[in-house]
Amino acid sequence: MMDSEIPKDYDHRREAEWQRKWEEQKIYKFHADERKPQYIIDTPPPYPTGSIHMGHVLNWVYMDIIARFKRMRGYDVLFPQGWDCHGLPTEVKVEETYNIRKSDIPREEFRELCIKLTTKNIKRMKDQMKSLGFSQDWSTEFVTMTPEYMKKTQLSFLKMYKDGLIYRGVHPVNWCPRCETAIAFAEVEYIENETNLNYLKFPLEEDSNYLEIATTRPELLAACVAVAVHPEDERYAKLKGKSVRVPIFNHRVKIIEDEDVDPEFGTGAVMICTFGDKTDVTWVNRHNLDIIEAIDEKGQMTEAAGKYSGLSIKECKEKIIEDLKAEGHLIKQERIKQNLGVCWRCKTPIEILVKKQWFVAVKKLIDDVIEAAEEMKWIPEHMKARLLNWTGSMDWDWCISRQRVFATPIPVWYCKNCGKTHIATEEMLPVDPTQTKPDFKCECGSEEFIGEEDVLDTWMDSSISPLAVAGWPKPEYKKLFPATLRPQGHDIIRTWAFYTILRCKALTGQKPFHEIIINGMVFGEDGHKMSKSRGNVITPEEVIEDYGADALRLWASNSVPGSDVPFAWKDVKYAYKFLRKFWNAFRFISFHLENVKGKPKPLDQWILSKLNRLIKEVTRALEDYNFAKAINSIQMFIWHQFCDEYIEAVKYRLYSDDDPESKRAAQWTLNKVLETSLRLLAPMAPHFTEEIHQHIATGSIHTKSWPSVQEEYINDEIEAKGDLAVEIIGALRRFKSSNRIPLNAPLEKVNIYTTENLYNTIKDYLDDIKGTMNIQKIELIIGKPRIREHIKEVKPLMEKIGPKFKAEVPKILSFIESTDPQEIYNRLETDGMIEVKGHKLTREYFKIKKEALGATGEKVEVIHLDDIILEIVP
Repeated sequence: MMDSEIPKDYDHRREAEWQRKWEEQKIYKFHADERKPQYIIDTPPPYPTGSIHMGHVLNWVYMDIIARFKRMRGYDVLFPQGWDCHGLPTEVKVEETYNIRKSDIPREEFRELCIKLTTKNIKRMKDQMKSLGFSQDWSTEFVTMTPEYMKKTQLSFLKMYKDGLIYRGVHPVNWCPRCETAIAFAEVEYIENETNLNYLKFPLEEDSNYLEIATTRPELLAACVAVAVHPEDERYAKLKGKSVRVPIFNHRVKIIEDEDVDPEFGTGAVMICTFGDKTDVTWVNRHNLDIIEAIDEKGQMTEAAGKYSGLSIKECKEKIIEDLKAEGHLIKQERIKQNLGVCWRCKTPIEILVKKQWFVAVKKLIDDVIEAAEEMKWIPEHMKARLLNWTGSMDWDWCISRQRVFATPIPVWYCKNCGKTHIATEEMLPVDPTQTKPDFKCECGSEEFIGEEDVLDTWMDSSISPLAVAGWPKPEYKKLFPATLRPQGHDIIRTWAFYTILRCKALTGQKPFHEIIINGMVFGEDGHKMSKSRGNVITPEEVIEDYGADALRLWASNSVPGSDVPFAWKDVKYAYKFLRKFWNAFRFISFHLENVKGKPKPLDQWILSKLNRLIKEVTRALEDYNFAKAINSIQMFIWHQFCDEYIEAVKYRLYSDDDPESKRAAQWTLNKVLETSLRLLAPMAPHFTEEIHQHIATGSIHTKSWPSVQEEYINDEIEAKGDLAVEIIGALRRFKSSNRIPLNAPLEKVNIYTTENLYNTIKDYLDDIKGTMNIQKIELIIGKPRIREHIKEVKPLMEKIGPKFKAEVPKILSFIESTDPQEIYNRLETDGMIEVKGHKLTREYFKIKKEALGATGEKVEVIHLDDIILEIVP
């Protein structure tokens, strides 16, 4: 190989070329080869928003490192990619784009707009993923909006329905007035909100007194069905069973006792409304209270609100407050902070409405979820507690029906005559009941049906991803199920992880995966989570443009699962600098690489021991998903031990033909270390390593095997000796640098003084020390040097002498110039000062220059190391 064949600088813009070649060669294809161990990754199917963000980069870099590492370890890796298309995000975007609501146009027309947007977004995100070098097998891609996938989702619905795990019922549900749909509890986000706590008079029916009640939701007075107090609250001990009148609306409600009332909040008396929050639902069920529906699906007040009917919730609250003041019912207002539940997608405050919906019977499956969670390995382990805590707090079933359009249809019809529910057969799937009529009659004889217009929650699609990837419901799916690994963010533990475990357990009786690895969130340089609203978002394209995908991947690699990761440009620049450092070293040694082994010298043995220890360390780190430890170990080895220390130490051997065997040993060692280092780095920096690999070998580096540890090379004693030699070389290199002596300039002589114990250790490396530092004569001596100190110059510090002695300065300077510097120094050392014309001058008034003289009187420089003294004749 000729050095001129290799570009001077590493060009990250060639990454796209390698991406194209990898795809053409299909090197990431899953072969289902039963002769090899299989590794199945249950890849997160993201919403096709059309843009990859840094959170995606972090998550997919983890997956890609694992996939590449396992392939090199001999596994047949299934690394699929899916797209979770359905649900609110796409519908909201279509409504915003076309300035419409879903009900403004026919369902199929609205659905087509959603499909069009989704298809475009998938293409953009797919291209972005490829630009980052992710190694998915795109032949296994799945898209949840396709008929093939919808059939799987609908089949899972049928099976769970037949097992009594899905039912239709009338229950309170979380409702988004903006999206006009039910949402699951897991889809409710909580934000800090500031509002008024309103203290109101509720007149007691038995006398002229009143009960003072504090509420943040006066707009729900029309739906007040009771007042509750704590049974041990002595303030209200005599009020149990009595009644009050609701202000404005004047209807009568009873005062009841309940231990869930917080006596410390407000006045300790609370109004129970249908429904202000989740606690109201509990109280209504517990005490068998009436339900008054005061808010409708669009977030407007119903006829139950009387004169406020038709107003929005906000308008109603403002008008009622005005009326409460006018009628003397408002005592006072206080500003308080509260956790406000909002829709996870549009951030509109949610309401709790009583609706007929489809539910998964979560409470029947809680024990199964816990059992499966305990069977799996969690990385990090403490993330399991998040799932178990969420599971333990589940007291509502999972509402899976949505009042939207773009989603998997619920395969159900209702008899127009008798109202009986009819479920599709497996042969009919996939089916849209709003477009297709069943080919059977109802038991009542009617042939007219009403198709279910509600659709399934998007989590019903994505929660069967490990089954879909495995090929379920075909019997062969069991060969690929459970999946080996589920990678995901900690923000969707209570949704995607929980629902997947629940559904797969219900459908197969098995856990969905053996291991689950959790990544954190990405924070901006301002210390906050990246978000458009904060303006701290950095896009992957910005980084790739200037530094390439591998520099970004190395930033992501330098983290550990479970922890939030700050993005910093300095980390990307460091990664880029590292790649350029490695490229420059490769370019230098490329001409000298040789695959014929010579007799290794001690420094060759030292670097080979370090290399094999590195293989062991990186392998263990990647098996434990400790990406930061893996990349830090690789970078430290390549940058310092290989480039700075070993390559510099063998240059003299490469350029000399005096000892052909020694030269050949250095060339072989360079080749061995380079090739192995590239393979270790390949999962993190696939483009860079491929670029170098193509200059030295055939085939893709990503089809090569993972380096195996050669235990015979690992030797603690050799490493310790080599470390000492490297320390001596480093000290001499620093000496040259600090004295502005070119590194290739000769040193006349170096004497190394040491102990008897270290003599033989250093002796083995004398040739390397001499050759590396271009020392003309080197000598190793047991003992200590006879060095005497010579005072070269005693210089007065005028900035101190001038202001202090003023007119006497000329006399002082004359004395100093005419006196031997050694004599001045001796008097300063013995007396602590010198006296000049009656003036006393201490050490602080002088700058003293010393020089060391060797035994022969020649000028030397001295460097002190542990048990070693270097005496240098420049």
